[in-house]
Amino acid sequence: MIDTKFRNIPFSPPDITDAEIEEVIKAMQSGWITTGPRTKEFERHIAEYVGVNKAVCLNSATAAMELTLRILGIGPGDEVITSAYTYTASASIIDHVGAKIVLVDTAPDSFEMDYTKLADAITERTKVIIPVDLAGKMCNYDDIYEIVESKRELFKANNELQKLFNRVIVMTDAAHAFGAERNGLKCGQVADFTCFSFHAVKNLTTAEGGAVVWGSGLGLDDEWIYKQFMLYSLHGQSKDALAKTQKGAWEYDIVYPAYKCNMTDIMAGIGLIQLKRYDGLLKRRKEIIEKYDQALLPLGVQSLQHYGEDFASSGHLYLSRIPDIEVEERNDIITRMAEAGVACNVHYKPLPMFTAYKNLGFDIKNFPNAYKQYVNEITLPLHTLLSDKDVEFVIETLIRAMRERI
Repeated sequence: MIDTKFRNIPFSPPDITDAEIEEVIKAMQSGWITTGPRTKEFERHIAEYVGVNKAVCLNSATAAMELTLRILGIGPGDEVITSAYTYTASASIIDHVGAKIVLVDTAPDSFEMDYTKLADAITERTKVIIPVDLAGKMCNYDDIYEIVESKRELFKANNELQKLFNRVIVMTDAAHAFGAERNGLKCGQVADFTCFSFHAVKNLTTAEGGAVVWGSGLGLDDEWIYKQFMLYSLHGQSKDALAKTQKGAWEYDIVYPAYKCNMTDIMAGIGLIQLKRYDGLLKRRKEIIEKYDQALLPLGVQSLQHYGEDFASSGHLYLSRIPDIEVEERNDIITRMAEAGVACNVHYKPLPMFTAYKNLGFDIKNFPNAYKQYVNEITLPLHTLLSDKDVEFVIETLIRAMRERI
């Protein structure tokens, strides 16, 4: 047993060292703090790490996903499918572009979409599927692409880019999964488009931020795709601020009225150092997950399996499910944990339970598996600032709270 006095264990603080701080200072002293050389360097390093030709850095994964839909020409009259068990960003971007949100229930006792129901949800209007690599574990893309191929005859392209695919396009919400692997491929090498988050609570952070990468097997013009993201993220302006600083190069065009969601060099400076440290961060996350599993699984606590023979997650979240409890008891355990100084969370409340999605016509009764996953789920602290003693304290506190629950 360990000391059971109160501890202050936050849920997911950023792991920032002096190296990140020094790089930010360098960026600020350079005279270039918005999108500039550090952002471009960060993009190159991300592409190299993932194993793709190009990467685009933006101010969030949400922006990355929405801009991808817009570049693909998704809009009114189209349908886009995603999971009912996810954060709102996976679905809200569909509404932003004017398409219809189609939610699919999870498989029984799974945080992943039910692929039988996914197949049934594809219609002639379906243009994109957004799988969610929840907690950092990549989805079963073999099944997803098998379903996509089986429905190829239904696909109706609206533009030349969609014709290159000639099938439903797979755009992954990999906000949690930077660095994950499956079947020998890194997250970012499998889906047609993959969008990452570098938000403050993510494994690799730039405070706010995100990136998008894409596959190269369909004849996509990497430079053209990259340019579209630059245009869409900078008001449709034909030159970015860095290019305009060249002698006599002030002149620019506005190609179309677009958006403003670029990454800054200050943010990229943090990311450049985080990326250098990232293998070590992933290793520590794995150690913590193994400690949780070793202590909790024998007690009947269920957890998302992060590691296996042919896959390794990024270890972003420790999703636990407490046996034989419902929402009230789950919430009581979270409160007891908080009173002992351990901050926990729930990932996720299914989208049909929220007012915004109820107003769009969704009813949680139609998503029974997602609801069943939610009612007894508790997400434990999982971050690289946790000491082994902290992890032991979390475990002991959870066990005690489970025994004392109402």
